Amino acid sequence: MAALPGPGQNGELGEEQRNGPGGQDTQGSDGPYSQARQTLESLLNKSMRIRMTDGRTLIGLFLCTDRDCNVILGSAQEYLKPTDSLVQGEPRVLGLAMIPGHHVVSIEVETDSVSSLPYT
Repeated sequence: MAALPGPGQNGELGEEQRNGPGGQDTQGSDGPYSQARQTLESLLNKSMRIRMTDGRTLIGLFLCTDRDCNVILGSAQEYLKPTDSLVQGEPRVLGLAMIPGHHVVSIEVETDSVSSLPYT
């Protein structure tokens, strides 16, 4: 396992830490990922509904995501897939939940919580 380059003599960040992997500038406002990052940051602490491949739906507050599209929801509630013999009952309270990115089918953000987004 390789160690990350440490700070320079005066405490400045090394190039890998400043620009991210591959030398891409992730901190500047002109970087290719800045708009996507701003959009994700604007969704923090908003209520989301995530549908999963097994039919379950989780509703909770968006706390974070990572490069693999895994999503962390806070105050999450799980709703089971409704079947013919079973009506959808009470939600199961999960609290903090991690949804693997490969299990995410769709993500919806509550319209009340996205009124401040520039693209709505």
